[in-house]
Amino acid sequence: MDTQVEAHRSRTPVVRKVGAGLVLILAAALAIKLAIGIVVWLFWTVVTIAVVVAIIWALKTLFW
Repeated sequence: MDTQVEAHRSRTPVVRKVGAGLVLILAAALAIKLAIGIVVWLFWTVVTIAVVVAIIWALKTLFW
């Protein structure tokens, strides 16, 4: 009787495997969203700095 219980416990139920798959997909989606967010933030930071430098250069060219 112990062998049947051990055999039953050693197998992972289908529901648990599906749940683990969903958790893995969710974690991957969040990681991708975070990575995209960092890239977008970096892009707009560089654009903002470039605009400020362009304005300073234009003012320097016109008035100094």
